[in-house]
Amino acid sequence: MSNNNQKPNELKIELTPEVANGHYCNLAVISHSPNEVFVDFITVAPNMPQAKVQSRIIMTPENAKNLLFALRDNLQKYENTFGEITHKQPVNGGNKGGNDIPNPFMA
Repeated sequence: MSNNNQKPNELKIELTPEVANGHYCNLAVISHSPNEVFVDFITVAPNMPQAKVQSRIIMTPENAKNLLFALRDNLQKYENTFGEITHKQPVNGGNKGGNDIPNPFMA
């Protein structure tokens, strides 16, 4: 029996409870081969010598570019609703001891 409520090109997406919980990430490491783009999402804590990869996503370069456009579009919508996202800088130049954590998403 077919589901008459579903449109022909509509994709049904299942989100399991385990995946719905998500993972916090404050660092992404991006690398590539000729055929794939690898994105490792990592959680880094201050003064900790190790960081754990929470998730690795592997995609084609074309899909990575589609993700770039989707992120750009969504961030523009976010800023239109909530205001511009600004880069936060340490007050007074930050900690002079060299323990500042730079923005890991900035190249």
